[in-house]
Amino acid sequence: MSESSSTRLSVFKTYKLYVGGKFPRSESGRVYEVSDSKGKWLANAPLSSRKDARDAVVAARKAFGGWSGATAYNRGQILYRVAEMLEGRREQFVREVGEAEGLSKSKAAAVVDAAIDRWVWYAGWTDKIGQIVGGANPVAGPFFNLSTPEPTGVVTVVAPQDSSFLGLVSVIAPVIATGNTAVVIASEKSPLPALSLGEVLATSDLPGGVVNILSGKAAEMGPHLASHQDVNAIDLAGAGEALAKELEIAAADNLKRVLRPQPVDDWSADQGTARMTAFLETKTVWHPTGSLGAGGSSY
Repeated sequence: MSESSSTRLSVFKTYKLYVGGKFPRSESGRVYEVSDSKGKWLANAPLSSRKDARDAVVAARKAFGGWSGATAYNRGQILYRVAEMLEGRREQFVREVGEAEGLSKSKAAAVVDAAIDRWVWYAGWTDKIGQIVGGANPVAGPFFNLSTPEPTGVVTVVAPQDSSFLGLVSVIAPVIATGNTAVVIASEKSPLPALSLGEVLATSDLPGGVVNILSGKAAEMGPHLASHQDVNAIDLAGAGEALAKELEIAAADNLKRVLRPQPVDDWSADQGTARMTAFLETKTVWHPTGSLGAGGSSY
């Protein structure tokens, strides 16, 4: 075989958005260059527009009824399936995270392993969070008084800028574990691991629309999503101080729940339950105890 015939061109990966379980390009047709920590070109990522953001909200709202109505056990099984799929594509994510964050292969592997373990951790919480934030309340009178957690709805997540994968998983998983659906604005400078995560979610039994991933400028999409009347909450994890203030003001228009940016020194540290309870509402129901027969006994 001649040298010329044995030479082939590399097949470069085309990164796309993940919206409604599908992989559209930005409706604007715009892209922007993504480089590694040394300035080497990696890929062109879609530069999402306001129309892409609106489409993502529509997809998230459409998926909310089925996802929030699924059993907590079923949600846990699906989150665990995400971990399984990531385990099978571990080497790809080690490479992408290493390039995105300028990490050695061993450090990138530790980050990816921690992200996979985080999916498993939240999978285990889906049918347990209700036991620590709900319960029967003592009342004076012949009534049952029960408090149960319910998901808030559609949540916009501004993903962390510097932790492109572990930080990303740490803010997405608790939102969907509790039955919410998410519109995620990936790290602007390092969006590729997030866009690849969309490919994993699409093959992991997660219904389309539960998680929607946009790449581009948070300063461009954020204000529109924060003021969107069909978005119920917003996590400002990756927003800078000025942008976070702008988005918080915009979110007040329809009384969105707002999780303000919290300084995180180490995303691999124990997460606790705060990010799950941040996007849960508490429903309290009163019900008369009633009586059982003529004897007057009650239950």
